[in-house]
Amino acid sequence: MALTPVNWRYEEQLITEISDMPEGTYGFIYRVTHLPTQKKYIGKKVLFFERNVKLGKKETEALREERKAAGIGGRVPAKKKVIKESDWKTYYGSQEDIKKLARTSKPEDWTREILDFVPTKKLLTYYEIKHIFKNDALEDSDFLNDNILGKFYKKDFI
Repeated sequence: MALTPVNWRYEEQLITEISDMPEGTYGFIYRVTHLPTQKKYIGKKVLFFERNVKLGKKETEALREERKAAGIGGRVPAKKKVIKESDWKTYYGSQEDIKKLARTSKPEDWTREILDFVPTKKLLTYYEIKHIFKNDALEDSDFLNDNILGKFYKKDFI
């Protein structure tokens, strides 16, 4: 059973669309809380997925004709970049314990907070780590975060 989304909040503002976020936002840092257990998780989420999709025969032929008409020689690309909105509206987290809780919970069992809006991929990682350290998420048993960058683990503190 998929969990119906609980709306994201940033401070007191409800966030339901990308247009509710600052212009130029690449992604955001979030904290989800499972209210019955008070377990929390800090993570990052991008707003758009980029995929390379193989061109079909018709698309390849149309592109070949287009390039020929424009006087562009050379090899026709085999793939195109497709950008689509991510699943941020229905996202609770990718950590296994969060996914298990989400499968067995009701939407009203959760809060989803946006902690920071972030303009770049690199800064997204930086701010996620900053919030994990700031909240002592690896050392606090109320947090389900279990590692930082695959280098620092919760088990090291036990």
